[in-house]
This record gives sequence, structure tokens and C-alpha cells, in this order.
Amino acid sequence: MREKRQKRVLALGGTHYLIPVVKTARKLGYYVITCDYLPNNTAHKYSDEYCNLSITDKEAVLQLAVEKQIDGILSFAADPGVVTAGYVADKLGLPGASPYSSVSLLQNKALFRNFLKENGFNVPKAKGYKTINEALKEADCYNWPVMVKPVDSSGSKGVTKLCGPVHLREAIETALQSSLSNEFLIEEFIEKRGCPSDSECFSVNGEMKFVSFSNQYFDSKAVNPYTPSGYSWPASMSDSCQLELRNELQRLISLLGMGTSIYNVETREGADGKAYIMEVTPRGGGNRLAEILHYATGVDLIGNMLRAAVGDELHDIKDPVYKGRWAEIILHSDKDGIFKGVEFDERFPQEVIKELSLWIEKGDAVQAFNGAGKAIGTIVMTFETDERLSDVMTNPGKWIKIIVE
Repeated sequence: MREKRQKRVLALGGTHYLIPVVKTARKLGYYVITCDYLPNNTAHKYSDEYCNLSITDKEAVLQLAVEKQIDGILSFAADPGVVTAGYVADKLGLPGASPYSSVSLLQNKALFRNFLKENGFNVPKAKGYKTINEALKEADCYNWPVMVKPVDSSGSKGVTKLCGPVHLREAIETALQSSLSNEFLIEEFIEKRGCPSDSECFSVNGEMKFVSFSNQYFDSKAVNPYTPSGYSWPASMSDSCQLELRNELQRLISLLGMGTSIYNVETREGADGKAYIMEVTPRGGGNRLAEILHYATGVDLIGNMLRAAVGDELHDIKDPVYKGRWAEIILHSDKDGIFKGVEFDERFPQEVIKELSLWIEKGDAVQAFNGAGKAIGTIVMTFETDERLSDVMTNPGKWIKIIVE
């Protein structure tokens, strides 16, 4: 009898967020090839094989996929590779592939906003631009404040909130520095009710099977105050808003003809009472969201994402039932310097800590928190009461100090 062939997964990217994906894939018996242009990225140490290629080069990655005879491809927590993964999956007819045109649309904020508007979703007034002068000429068309952002970046890189047009040019230049396509978006700011949400979802053959919402927190003192600094589950968003968003997310992926996929989804309940879908990205999110949801619900999104990528049977994908109250703090520095350590207030309830992960060591250089890529670690916690969770999450600086000199 011939030995069964080991299935091969091509994982685009190589940051620490990819490590649990690589480890899970190997545990499932898959051969893992990691790929990006940074050979020193940490996830490559855990894969079976590393290939040095830019994950934005679709044709080069397609050629690599053919040469390596891959069975599945993914770009986890790596936005630049999502379109490439969609292109390769579409070209090779890989399991669960969604239409390349739909993946490309979801990865472009301007195209996505237009699609939402054309199909009757709640959406802020927004427009994508390729030139600074065109945007400056239309500055009076917006109700301020507005958000200026690249159309194709993640991790809140290059994002600026403006209350008037005085610094619009500078905000556009900041956005363009983080855009691969040299395009940017201006959209009217949606005042939120309660906490916005950033969490993971999962569809099977175009049907939403797992939809989660979170409370998303921000550090107003950070260099970039729009970079998420924490999360908690379950969400405090109203049940009616969650139900409406679940239905709208299903309508969205049905319109786009999406297949079997994990998604990172950002939503919010506006002060106007409307439910808004802000971002839907066909990849696992950064900041370890899928890992925390495994703790909180028992549903293994990473394992199922990998099984889906190679066409294996999925295991127990269903809407989340939370096992208590869970939270995550994204550890970061407010300034550039040398990392000395993490200190907890003596009153901090140490028993709530499920896991403390640091990605740097004492003496390493750190940078100010101007994007998700500048995080230095995470704390995963579980709480007995909403009051205790809220006390820690709304004022983490009271309890936890990052010592940098």
C-alpha cells in the first residue's frame, strides 16, 4: 500500500502571530512552508521550510505554490499577503477558495465602502483618492471630523482623525506612507455607542457558522491612539445590534460569493443607533484574537482554518458560547527606548492572569506604539465579574507599567 501523501500548507508572512498557526499545522500532520522577504522573522524557525519571496508578488508566489505542490495557502495576520493568497487559491482551485475579485474588494477600503453603499448597508460617507490635490479640492464636501487612512493597510498604520481641514495634507501624506497602492480614503467619523468590536468570524461554504463580537479598547495616550490596545469577550454591544450585524455579515458574504474562510471583522454600534460593518478581512486577525477565542469558547478557529485550506473535514464550528469573561491587554511602550521590564501594581489581582507572553527581552530596543506591529507582548486574563474586568481594561496603566528608559 502506498504511503499517504503529507498535505502541504503555504503560509504567507512570518511574524510571531503566525507561530500558533505553524505549530497547529504541524500538529495536524501538515508540511508547512513559510514565505516572506524577511528570513529572520520568528515564525520561520517553526516551519518545515522557508522561502524568501515578497508576499505581495502574486505571480512569484503562484509559481512557488506550483513548484512546491501545495494543497492550501493562507495569509494569517498579514494583510499584504491576503490578495496574493486569494489569487493563488483562485488560480489553482484550492479548497474553500473565495472569488479573487471579492477578496480584492474586501482588501481595499475605498472599494469596500462603495460596495456597502451600493448594496444598502449602513456606511459613513467616504471616498478613495489617488492624488492629494483632488482630496483637498473636495474637503468642504465632508462633515467633520473625518478619518484619513490608507486603503490597503492594517494595524491602524497611517490613520489620522481630523476635526477640520487645516492639517488634511499632512494626514494624507501620513496615510500614503503606509499604502502599497499609493491610495487613501477619507471617511466621515462615526461616533460610537459603547465599545467598538474587533473579533473573528468563520464561514463554511458561504454560510456564517461562527460570529463573535468583542469590546475593543484603545490607549488615548499612545502615539497612535487608534491602534487597539485591548479586547474583552463577551461584548457589551446590544443584543439587537449584534443580531443585525450577524444578518448583515451573512448578507455581505453571500453577495460576494465567499466560500469557507476565517475573517477578521470590525463593527460598531453608532451613536445614531445604527449598526456598522467597518472592515471584513478574509484572514485571521492579529493580536491573537483566534487564540483567545479558543480559550473563551473552545472553538478552534486556527485548526479549522488550516483544515479548510487543504480540504479536510472541519471540527465543531458553531456560534460561540463564552466560558466566563475573557480579556487581553496588548503590551506596548509609549516611547522609544530600552525595555527594562513589566511591573504590576501590588493591588493587581494576579489570579486573573491566564497567560503572560513577552516577545522581547530585557535590554532590547522598543519603539512607541504607533501601530499593531510595535506591540511587545500580551496578557490573557479571565475575570469573575464585569466590574473587575472593566476596572482593569478601562485603565490598564493604573495596574500595569511598561518600564522603558
